[in-house]
Amino acid sequence: MGFLIRLAITAVALWITTLIVPGVEVSGRSGANTVLTLVVVALIFGIVNAVLKPVIKVIGCLFYLLTLGLFALVVNALLFLLTDRIAHALDLPFRVDGFWAAFWGAIVMTVVTWLISVVVPDSVDDR
Repeated sequence: MGFLIRLAITAVALWITTLIVPGVEVSGRSGANTVLTLVVVALIFGIVNAVLKPVIKVIGCLFYLLTLGLFALVVNALLFLLTDRIAHALDLPFRVDGFWAAFWGAIVMTVVTWLISVVVPDSVDDR
């Protein structure tokens, strides 16, 4: 249940990001197609972050320390661009127009995901 909640939160955050950040867009043919695209891209984004981010943190530890964590913004933008490339390879109607759109998109995604996660719990307790 927790996985589905996280996926829904990420999909909603991605949708809000497409509304706020110019250059990040989903162009589905219908409402259902757009929702399905958002869910699939959220899944791709989650997998990319789960697999690559820990490896990058270990390898780039010195850069994180030297930049006081600002390097994380660049890493998040690059992971967002990678998500765009994978979505493009899967022929999904999701596009990120360059580094700066990915940079701001990753920031908005992080903030919106955090805000939603504060309100919505990861799982439901059956106590």
